[in-house]
Amino acid sequence: MTNPTKAELVQRALTAVRDYGVNLTHFRNAMNEWVGLNATDMECVRLLVQKGVASPTELAKQTGLTSGATTAMLDRLEKAGLVERRPNPKDRRGTLVSPAEKGRETARSWFASARRAQEALLASYATEELAIIANVFDRFAQLWDQEREKLRDDQ
Repeated sequence: MTNPTKAELVQRALTAVRDYGVNLTHFRNAMNEWVGLNATDMECVRLLVQKGVASPTELAKQTGLTSGATTAMLDRLEKAGLVERRPNPKDRRGTLVSPAEKGRETARSWFASARRAQEALLASYATEELAIIANVFDRFAQLWDQEREKLRDDQ
């Protein structure tokens, strides 16, 4: 068997990235259905777990919802015990939203199986390989953020 060319490896990597994105979307859709949340509600929970705290305005911007739809979403998530609202200490008219402790624990439990599977997969790689994998994912995250900004700049 011959060694693949660089062009063949680039194509294989691009196909793998595409398939990763498609399969992650399928997983997220299945997870949303399994937990009984719509995609935007789940995205809001993900954003809050990642950021820790956000204003409703920030969440509206990130999810693409109107202010009214964001309020309705936060009402649903608060009723479900997933988020908490509190006054913004820097703006007495404002509100901050964060994951409720129960919400963090609940979200962690939803992804426990996937997290174990990811850890097992990564454990199968050598330290040097993990450094490369981490670098690739870091750089792809930056690439997608830059591409998103280009789209915003074109509006």
